[in-house]
Amino acid sequence: MNIAANIGPALALDVADGESIAELRHQADGCTRCDLYRNATQIVFGEGSVKAEIVLVGEQPGDQEDLSGRPFVGPAGRLLDRCLEEAGLDRRRCYVTNAVKHFKFTPRGKRRLHAKPNAGEIRRCAWWLGAELNILQPKLVVTLGASALYALLGPKVKLTPERGRILHPENRPPVLVTIHPSYLLRIRGEADQHRQRRDFVSDLHKAAEYRPQ
Repeated sequence: MNIAANIGPALALDVADGESIAELRHQADGCTRCDLYRNATQIVFGEGSVKAEIVLVGEQPGDQEDLSGRPFVGPAGRLLDRCLEEAGLDRRRCYVTNAVKHFKFTPRGKRRLHAKPNAGEIRRCAWWLGAELNILQPKLVVTLGASALYALLGPKVKLTPERGRILHPENRPPVLVTIHPSYLLRIRGEADQHRQRRDFVSDLHKAAEYRPQ
C-alpha cells in the first residue's frame, strides 16, 4: 500500500522499496519545498520506533523543537507525555512527527511566536509525512489538531465533528481525530481545561486500546 501516493491533498513522493526512516530523514535535511526553511534553525523530522504501531501527527515544531531538532519537547510535548501516560499509551509504541517540519514564526522582540502554517505549506510538506507513513505502515494514525487532519485527509474532514472518532479512509491506515495538546495550554477556564484534558486523554486511550479488525 503506497500511502505516500494517496495522502490527503499532497502530491506523491516516490519512496523506494526498503528505504528507511533514517535515509528519509537525511533526504529531508535539505528540503526547500516551501520557504519555511529560510528562517528555521533546522528541519525537525519525526522520531520513534521504526516498528511503531501508532503514529502521532502534530502541526509543526515550536521554538524549543526548532532549537533542539526534536519533535514535541516543548510545553505541549511535555503535556502530551503526561496525557499519554494517563491514557495508558506507552510512547515507545509511537512514532511522533508533524505535518510541517520547519518552524513558522513571527518575530516579536527576542521572542519567536508560533504562526499557523498555510494550506500550501502543509501540502508541500505532506510529501514527507506520506513517505514516513509509507515506510512505517502503522496500525493507527492520530491527528493532533486541524493541520495534521488536513495534511492527511484534506479540507473536507473537519476536526470538531470528527473529534474522538476513528476514520477508515480507503487504502490508508485508520485515523483517530483529536486536538493538539497546545490547545489545552491556551484554555483559561479551569473547568473547561479539566474537561478538555479529560476528553483528550479519553481519545488517546482509544488509540491505546485500538486493535485492527
